[in-house]
Amino acid sequence: MDFISDLASYVAIVVIGLLPIANPFSTAPVFLSVTKDLETEDRYRLLMLTCKYMFAILTVFLLAGALILSFFGISVPALRIAGGLIILVLGSRMLFPKPDLNGGEKRVGTYEEAQGLAFTPLAMPMLSGPGSIAVIISMAAEISERQSLVERISGYTVVGIGILITVIICWAVLRSSVRIMRVLGHTGIDAMTRIMGFILICIGVEFMISGILGVTAGASG
Repeated sequence: MDFISDLASYVAIVVIGLLPIANPFSTAPVFLSVTKDLETEDRYRLLMLTCKYMFAILTVFLLAGALILSFFGISVPALRIAGGLIILVLGSRMLFPKPDLNGGEKRVGTYEEAQGLAFTPLAMPMLSGPGSIAVIISMAAEISERQSLVERISGYTVVGIGILITVIICWAVLRSSVRIMRVLGHTGIDAMTRIMGFILICIGVEFMISGILGVTAGASG
């Protein structure tokens, strides 16, 4: 019983560390915006694909994140700056949508057209962006310092379970957000998209500032 309670508490720590950063509530308006012309079934399929990508991204960085960054010489501050740039571009497109030749906004009307959005921007950088990756890499670094093989395997397992639970929570939140579509309609979603675009630009700037401060702190140290 003590083992189960300890395991649950460790998993809860991982979820509490990841969930506020992943923040599916802030992703919900983006998800609704990019899927507003999809059928309900296709929207659910895109959501499932997004969550699979999220789980895969975080798991890869759990198992090999530190090695990948070290191999390519990428620092966590650089990761934050790059993520901030991506969010800035996404926010700009949402705030100032480009009209098509007919004077309307470009739409994604089929699941095949929307599949690319599952990875970027929904899974990366929205749900599993620089912040979530940085948390996972720091956890992986702590686990790798354990002397015992059993402790390292247990650590990776606990974090993996925490990632899975976080993904399930994100899936549940975004699936429920589909109901908002019926209440707001296309006009309401368009207005929410523009507001969210401005907020995303602010988030992107914050990511970049954090990354730049990390670079300057490392240089001065």
